[in-house]
Amino acid sequence: MLRKFALALALAAAALLAHAATAPDAFVLQLATEVVDAVKADKAIQSGDVARIRALVDHKILPNVDLERMVVKSVGPKWRSATPEQRKRLTEEFKTYLINTYSGALTQVKDQNVKLRPLRGDPNANEVVVGTDVVNKGEPIQLDYRLEKSGDGWKIYDFNVLGLWATDSFRSQFARDLSSGGIDALIQRLTEKNAGVAGATKN
Repeated sequence: MLRKFALALALAAAALLAHAATAPDAFVLQLATEVVDAVKADKAIQSGDVARIRALVDHKILPNVDLERMVVKSVGPKWRSATPEQRKRLTEEFKTYLINTYSGALTQVKDQNVKLRPLRGDPNANEVVVGTDVVNKGEPIQLDYRLEKSGDGWKIYDFNVLGLWATDSFRSQFARDLSSGGIDALIQRLTEKNAGVAGATKN
């Protein structure tokens, strides 16, 4: 189950690449396929080269994500009382945490393919949910995306793996720090976690 979850996360990261003016479901299928093919062709990523993985996520994926919206959904009401400086620092640490959390899943991409489920709702709406199934051997893995219109294209601001939306998962993780010490406590916790990952990588 954990391996399937990692594979689904890898494809979630792949589909965050938003650059085409197209229908939302076609966009998800096209970009997921493009990035999965790129990972399959990159032996350094497959072998766990952290620098290559993070470069792919940071430079190709995250610039096309509505990162602030993800942070707001993950933090909840406490965001409204945060100062501009706190919001800036929290967004920066969240970005690094997001990379650290999901970049390793890209190494799990092997022979997976993505199949679209029928699009529900109006494809011309400003926000849509696109449902997919990650197909390999065994049971398909459900993977859904929340997209918003951004200019002529789309940006993803949340994704659902096996029934759990990412921002709901983050909000649950962040709740204790926000309750005990507010935004500053969460910033400190994320900073410590990110520093720990950076130290482990150097070693």
